[in-house]
Amino acid sequence: MSETERHAAKMAKRKAVQDAEVASKTLEKGLLMVHTGSGKGKSTAAFGLLLRMVGRGRRVGVVQFIKGAWSTGERTALARFDDLVEWHTMGEGFTWETQDRDRDVAACRRAWDQALAMMRQPGLSLLVLDELNIALRYDYLAESEVLAALVTRPEGLHVVITGRNARPALIEAADLVTEMTLVKHHFAAGVKAQEGIEF
Repeated sequence: MSETERHAAKMAKRKAVQDAEVASKTLEKGLLMVHTGSGKGKSTAAFGLLLRMVGRGRRVGVVQFIKGAWSTGERTALARFDDLVEWHTMGEGFTWETQDRDRDVAACRRAWDQALAMMRQPGLSLLVLDELNIALRYDYLAESEVLAALVTRPEGLHVVITGRNARPALIEAADLVTEMTLVKHHFAAGVKAQEGIEF
């Protein structure tokens, strides 16, 4: 048997296993997804999912909990789809910039109230709760309240939560958890945040 024939036979076996695995999955439901870790790309990955939904003609929403000071390329691009995308930047910037806990707590409360209202909207397919993990990490919101709302959200609503240091209870409740791991970052070599890459 030639190398080409061996490869074809191996791939045929692999395909049969893969096809059987795919066929065994029959459930469909709204997923709770968490993007966490010290690496770059958590929000970017969430916005990729959001773009995929928009490409399918589905209504989507974003609530940003901490970010707020910068204009981002994602928001600018997705504003072209205002019939499908509802975007709320509710944060006032990074917590080390505001240096005011009461103000940060109040901003997160407003953002969470907006998220709750959006979860009740009929026809919303995906909700991105950007940097919610940070709000939970600093106890700006009650973990128990957030988890209760996420667990009782409409059955078909997908939710993506981003930010470092996801709480163990949130990880336990999630259907999908991805940890972005920092291997190397250009910032450490003196390269500043750049338009189109960081924002």
